[in-house]
Amino acid sequence: MTHRIFLRARVLPAVAVAGMLVPVVAGAAPASAATAPRVSCTSGKAGLAAKLQRDITAALATRTGTVAVGLRDRTTNTTCTLRATTSYDSASIVKVTVLATLLWDAKKTNRYLTARESDLATAMITKSDNAATSSLWRQLGVTKVKGFLAAAGMTRTVPGSGGYWGLTRINVTDEQRLLSLITARNSVLSDNARAYILKLMKNVVTSQRWGTPAGAPSTVSKHVKNGWLQRSTRGWRVHSIGAFKGGGHDYTISVLTDGNSTMNYGVNTIQAVAKVIHRDLFPTASAATLYAPTTTPQEAHVAVPQG
Repeated sequence: MTHRIFLRARVLPAVAVAGMLVPVVAGAAPASAATAPRVSCTSGKAGLAAKLQRDITAALATRTGTVAVGLRDRTTNTTCTLRATTSYDSASIVKVTVLATLLWDAKKTNRYLTARESDLATAMITKSDNAATSSLWRQLGVTKVKGFLAAAGMTRTVPGSGGYWGLTRINVTDEQRLLSLITARNSVLSDNARAYILKLMKNVVTSQRWGTPAGAPSTVSKHVKNGWLQRSTRGWRVHSIGAFKGGGHDYTISVLTDGNSTMNYGVNTIQAVAKVIHRDLFPTASAATLYAPTTTPQEAHVAVPQG
């Protein structure tokens, strides 16, 4: 039996004060609150959907900004979603899509990556190198990126134009679809390609291993890619996607955010969600074994036009 739970995520409205977003804590609730998206969870494991829904909602109860969440655990047939189709500027999250496109295109012509391509791919994922990403983006071209997106079923992802790959528009549904392709056999990516992507995501430098791995047990393998950028409208975009396997679970998490007053605020929001997800999947894990990300998270700051 699949258990389905819906509850409303309480994310406070915010107003701009001196260039920063601060929560509105007084006065009547805005009319839009009645139609705010809700965390929706289903699970083949009794009680898990309700617990995840309750804990994700609580983790977001005092956070401002717009947060989207996706979770899928193959082992327990569990999913959670919040704002699954809301669109965000990708920042460096798109780098996983760039690598997947490169490997998909190589598969079509039955070739291996060149030494140059391998070096660029490694720098792009493990260090979030922007120059390496731009080189591969120019090599592939938007047409090939769109070709991969169509093959992958990522129907609502829109590549950034004018060379601004960090402004690719993404959503949780498509990011979870991408993670699904990376973590299970399929006709789009070869087994070798999937293993290569996971290897690079597992070897991201320590300063960039924040976000979705926060709170994961030591028994779980952790694969992550993060991103952030700042614009004059809707503040900081801060995102994290991750794939995790071990301890009887095989799961992926995507958390996308914008409207953050600072980069660290967005990081903390993501990690609050990640910690409760890992805790609910591993309720008996010792606190001493849980992954604690760096307190000084870093990420490549993507160049974007003003506005």
